[in-house]
Amino acid sequence: MNASDRTPADLLRSALLSDPARPLVTFYDDATGERVELSVATFANWVSKTANLLQGDLAAAPGDRLALLLPAHWQSAVWLLACSSVGVTAEIGGDPAGADLVVSGPDTLDAARACRGERVALALRPLGGRFPQPPAGFADYAVEVPGQGDRFAPYAPVDPEAPALVVDGTELTGDQIVARARADAGERGLAPGSRLLSGLAYDTWAGLSAGLFAPLAAGGSVVLCRHLEQLPAAALEKRFESERVTDRAV
Repeated sequence: MNASDRTPADLLRSALLSDPARPLVTFYDDATGERVELSVATFANWVSKTANLLQGDLAAAPGDRLALLLPAHWQSAVWLLACSSVGVTAEIGGDPAGADLVVSGPDTLDAARACRGERVALALRPLGGRFPQPPAGFADYAVEVPGQGDRFAPYAPVDPEAPALVVDGTELTGDQIVARARADAGERGLAPGSRLLSGLAYDTWAGLSAGLFAPLAAGGSVVLCRHLEQLPAAALEKRFESERVTDRAV
């Protein structure tokens, strides 16, 4: 990847320039049987649309704080990169009452209502489906994002030394995320073409790194698995083989 990349959004732009067709995120939900594979180009398109929603319709600006109440999921990864694109600080499991806006999954809607700013809800249904009944007081992500623009340009430059992420009580800048991701990728021996399977939650740095940032920094890809504990051991071994996994974090 480009040595001058200083934010996760920079890493994604470099990946898009180098090989847009390669897989970036392959997602499994072993409670529903869902499998989604996103190439760099497809993932980047989702990020652009989400960043346009964030900056435009939700009026988010650099320095705003977003409480991200989502599990390890491909749409969570999209939101993390969208926040990086706009300059918004993503607080994993953050307190909605103290946040400027909140993004919630279906299981945390009650807690998310404490946010006095904009609220977005994700159904986390297969193929990014919408809620059968929209939750009151929330914008349904699946309804709002398709009409957003496919290209994104921030209104203001993103400062790589500004806070970008809060996870497990630790605040990180964009620079620090990239540096940590590169260090983790080096320790794991990740390289372009590597395939890291992660069953870790997104509520720790280890989970975020294995489940997104380290493979992105290395020019590799992630096989992100939710509810992996429901998969029998024999089926997990078959997944390692079928997905050409080169490393694992489970």
